[in-house]
Amino acid sequence: MIIPLVVGGVLALLVLAASVRIVNQYERGVLLRLGRYIGTREPGLNFIVPFIDKMIKVDLRVVTQNIPAQEVITKDNVPIKVDAVIYYRVVDPVSAVLNVEDYEEAVFNLAQTTLRSVLGEVDLDDILAKREELSERIREIIDEKTEGWGIHVTGVEIRDVILPEEMRRAIARQAEAERDRRARVIQAEAEKQAAQDLRKASEVLGVNPGLLRTLQTLSEVSAEENVTIVIPVPIELLKLLKEPE
Repeated sequence: MIIPLVVGGVLALLVLAASVRIVNQYERGVLLRLGRYIGTREPGLNFIVPFIDKMIKVDLRVVTQNIPAQEVITKDNVPIKVDAVIYYRVVDPVSAVLNVEDYEEAVFNLAQTTLRSVLGEVDLDDILAKREELSERIREIIDEKTEGWGIHVTGVEIRDVILPEEMRRAIARQAEAERDRRARVIQAEAEKQAAQDLRKASEVLGVNPGLLRTLQTLSEVSAEENVTIVIPVPIELLKLLKEPE
C-alpha cells in the first residue's frame, strides 16, 4: 500500500510541476492547445494542461541588435562598408509567434538587406552628411515590413562608414585644398582692407600711399630679432648732407 501511494504522490508532483508556468512582468505567454491558439497569458503564475498545452513566452522589452559591416556600392560607385544597430520590440506577441517562424532572425536579415538597398541608392557625400535622415528612412521601411509580425522598430542608427584607403586619402587632400583656398581668401580680404586703410591715411597725411606701405613693411621687418635693415640713399642726398668745406 505504501509503494503505490508514494508512486502516486510522485506522479502528482510531476504533473503539477509540468502544469505550472511562470510568466515574468516583461513577458506574455502565447498558449497553444493541440497546436491551436487559445489565448494569451498575463504575468504571474499560470497553469496549463500537461502534454496537451504548449506555452511560448515572448519578451516585450526593447531588443538591441547589431548589424555587422555590410558591403555597399554607393550610387556614385564607391565601395564602402557600413554597420548599424537596430532597436525594436514586440507589440503583438500572438503575431510574433504565429506569423513568422523566428522573428529575431527575420528582423536581422531584413535589416541587412534594407541597409544595403537604401545606401546603394545615394551618393557617398549624402551617406556622410545625412546619416540621421537615412537612418530614419531605413527605420520606416523595416517598421512597415515587420508590422505584420507584431514588431515595432523604434530606431536605427548608422554607426561607422568605412571608406577605402585611397578614398580617405582623396578626401584628406580635398579638405586640405579647401583649407588653403579659405586661407588665401582671408589673406586677400586682409590685404584689401589694409590697402583701403593706407589710402585713407595717405589722404589725411598728404603723402604717397606707397611710402606709407614701405614704412609699414619696414616696421614689420624690424620687429623680428637680429634683423638689419639697409636703406639705399642716393649720392645726391649724401652730398647735400655733407658739411661744407
